[in-house]
Amino acid sequence: MPLPSATEPSGVPVPDLATDPATDPATGPATGPVSDPATGPATDRRAALRARHRRAIVDAAASLMEENGGARFTVDELAARADVARRTIFNHFASLDDVVVEVCEDVLGTVVDALGASAADPGTDRTTPLDDVTAALRGTDLVGPMAYLTRALGGTATEPTPRVTTMVVRTFTHLAERLVAETTRRHPDVDPLEIEMLVGALMAGVLVIQRRWWAATGAADDDASRRVWADLLDRLVDRVRAGWASPA
Repeated sequence: MPLPSATEPSGVPVPDLATDPATDPATGPATGPVSDPATGPATDRRAALRARHRRAIVDAAASLMEENGGARFTVDELAARADVARRTIFNHFASLDDVVVEVCEDVLGTVVDALGASAADPGTDRTTPLDDVTAALRGTDLVGPMAYLTRALGGTATEPTPRVTTMVVRTFTHLAERLVAETTRRHPDVDPLEIEMLVGALMAGVLVIQRRWWAATGAADDDASRRVWADLLDRLVDRVRAGWASPA
């Protein structure tokens, strides 16, 4: 079930002034030389404060999700854990779902980094783009993050919820973009369209086998689940390598 919206009744974000010393009426405006309002120190302080608050909110949500076994917390609980005002959450996120999405994107961002790094150094014995991309997929632990999504977003034992499906699609779209860029850099003599089609086919296949893995393992984070994933990934790679004109 979607989490309740964190939007104020008016729908208009409330300025987070009380926590910004540059605009706090109790202290008055900062004294000293007048600076360009678009680029001056006051603007920099506000930007830094907003970034600090957003990070605190996301970290607090991650902590609550770990403790509660999922996205089971209220706006008030989140504000208390992040040590920010309730209105500060409204200024950064339209709903609690949006906070949870950012937590999951943080977790899956490590997967993106690992995929990019594994295909980042030219000069290996991976002679084709397919070799590069498949080595990256095989060398990255996707099971752990995908299992985390199950707990965080409330997937059932055998089937992802629409929320989980949306997150998985967003994640693998991001992975595909990163892999296209890295693989194109490593293989400048290959037509970029060929690389885009290759990565697109693999990522579409990953989305298919992700659902099969989920049904077979309940999205467990263990060795047996990883063996199932590895077998499905091998089957996908073999099919992409052989093509669809005849059985692999």
